[in-house]
Amino acid sequence: MIFNLYKTNIKKNLFVTLYSKKHKMNLIIDIGNTKIKAAVFEQDTLVFNQLFSFDDWENDIKKNLKNFEKVKNIVVSNVSKINANRFSSFKSNYNLFYVTRESLFPFTNKYQSPQTLGIDRMVLASGAVLQHPNTNRLIIDAGTCITYDFVDDKDNYLGGAISPGIQLRYKSLNNYTADLPLLSRQEPVNSIGNTTKESIHSGVVNGVTYEIDSFVDSYSKKYSNFIIILTGGDAEFLAKRLKNTIFANSNFLLESLNQTFQYNQHV
Repeated sequence: MIFNLYKTNIKKNLFVTLYSKKHKMNLIIDIGNTKIKAAVFEQDTLVFNQLFSFDDWENDIKKNLKNFEKVKNIVVSNVSKINANRFSSFKSNYNLFYVTRESLFPFTNKYQSPQTLGIDRMVLASGAVLQHPNTNRLIIDAGTCITYDFVDDKDNYLGGAISPGIQLRYKSLNNYTADLPLLSRQEPVNSIGNTTKESIHSGVVNGVTYEIDSFVDSYSKKYSNFIIILTGGDAEFLAKRLKNTIFANSNFLLESLNQTFQYNQHV
C-alpha cells in the first residue's frame, strides 16, 4: 500500500510526467524503523515524495519510477533490518549509492563509538553542515525515537542524546501497565489532566516538549550561537509548542541524503 503525501489529481500527474522528462533526477530512499520515505530531487529541488509500507515496497518504488524517466541515481539510507542485497535489482538500470559509515561526510566524527552511530544521525549532521556552514548546529529528529545531534562551528560532530518518541511513549504506557489505554497523539487540553486519557496526553506531549526545551536551554548555556533544526514525523506537531526558535523541516533527512550524495560525487 502506498500513502501519497500529495493530493492526487490530473494536473499534478501531468506536471510530474512533464517535469521528469526535462530534468535529471535523484531518487532518495530513507528506510526507517516504521516507514519508508522516498523522494525525487532535481538538484536541490524536491519534486515529489511519498510514504511506503514495508509490504511490497520494492515493486511500489519501481512502479513510481516509471513516472520519472530521468532518474539516474538511487540514494539509500537504511536503519531497518532490510538487507542491503534487496536493492540489487535496481543496479541494472540505476547508479545505486548506499550510504554507509564509510561514505564521505563533511564533518569530523568525534563520537567515541563511531561504529554504533546511526546512519540517519550521520546524514542529518551532514545536511546541517552543508546547509548551514560556519555555525553551531543542533539537529532534533522527532520520530520513533527523538535524537539530538550537535555539530560545532568547526564541523566537529560531538554526539547528542536519544530518547523515546511520542508514539513510543504512548505504547510503553499501554504495554507496561495493566489498565492504561493505548492512545494516539493528541494535543493536551490542559497541563493538569482531569481524566486518565487527558493525563496521558499531558504527560506524553508536555513531557516531550519540556524535554526538548530543556535540552536546548542546556546547549545554549555552553554555545551562545547555534541553529536548531527540528525534523521527523512529529516535527510540525511539536514546533508550535516549543518556546525556542526552531527551524522545522519534516523533509530535512531526505534533503540531507540528497546533499550527502552530491557531496560524495564532488569531493
